[in-house]
Amino acid sequence: MSLNQRQQPLPTVAKHGLLMSSRASFSAAQPQGIVYSFLFSRSGLLSVLALFLLLVVFVPLPGRRPMSALFYDDGPVSRWKDYTVARAAGFAARNDTLIVTSVSEPFLPMLNNWLISIARKKRQDQVLIFAEDYATLYEINRRWPGHAVLVQPAPDSNAAHDYGSRGFFNITSRRPRHLLDILELGYSVMYNDVDIVWVADPFRYLEGDHDVYFADDEVAVSTTVKPLNHSHDLPPPGANGKTYVCSCMIFLRPTRGAKKAMSSWIEEIQNQPWSDNKPTHDQPAFNSALNKTAGEVDLYLLPQAAFPSGGLYFRNGDWVERTRGLHAIVHNNYIVGLQNKIQRFKDYGLWLADNHTDESPLGQI
Repeated sequence: MSLNQRQQPLPTVAKHGLLMSSRASFSAAQPQGIVYSFLFSRSGLLSVLALFLLLVVFVPLPGRRPMSALFYDDGPVSRWKDYTVARAAGFAARNDTLIVTSVSEPFLPMLNNWLISIARKKRQDQVLIFAEDYATLYEINRRWPGHAVLVQPAPDSNAAHDYGSRGFFNITSRRPRHLLDILELGYSVMYNDVDIVWVADPFRYLEGDHDVYFADDEVAVSTTVKPLNHSHDLPPPGANGKTYVCSCMIFLRPTRGAKKAMSSWIEEIQNQPWSDNKPTHDQPAFNSALNKTAGEVDLYLLPQAAFPSGGLYFRNGDWVERTRGLHAIVHNNYIVGLQNKIQRFKDYGLWLADNHTDESPLGQI
């Protein structure tokens, strides 16, 4: 090689060991400079800002609805508007059995508490939730697709309706129709009020092959505390001539008798409408239905020690100690107001929805 000949530059070694000439290397570097210049130009900054706004509007942050739902209210819900009870039941049922509740948006934290207690017994997959408003339908199915269904028409459930109110009646009076729909599809079903906590698996107490299983709703006075070996027949009427069975915890098999009991409950609700002069709820109608159909339906009263009312569990500490280890569920009734219920659960170590949301299929609400 002569001295006046220029030495050609060495080829650049590109990524993955491939050879690249200096010209190719220069050409490859040009797009990076172009992109850099574009990003810091006025047009580039506007494009980045537009992309950011699109993400904020259409991509939900953890635990939040996407902002697009504010502008296109039906958009997120529309996928679930046509979701039927038949499809939902088929999706959630395990061994032809469902666990159901009904809930409106203000009670979602209470729902989460209930779900965590069920998840601890490994039964959350067979839960189906009857949403009583579109916000609840959307929120549950966004977090846990397929486990919520809404039966038209949806009542107005934007407020946390207290026991005895018209809003409370409007929601709870739909309960027997929900249950009858599931029975007609051929499924067994356990219904729980949403202010219940499982402390053991209640299915182990469903002895025999009866049509309808239910719990007592007596309070803490000594005359209503039953012996551990009490009868499982429909309780006799009290001093007012009526039984006091709770509609908070019911198990039904898809039998003719159970369907008859639910149909009778629907009729009794229609015969006992809510009014300002005579506020009511679904439970008196449930008791009337059980009494009217008792000769045709195989009824089973669940053990009081396993299914105590809130009036017994939270007001009779001696009884709780004597029956410790026998409880299956705790019902947070005999107290009015959502926040009061939450506080009482906290006071008794039964509020799980603050520190154990990682156990819930809904996460933190």
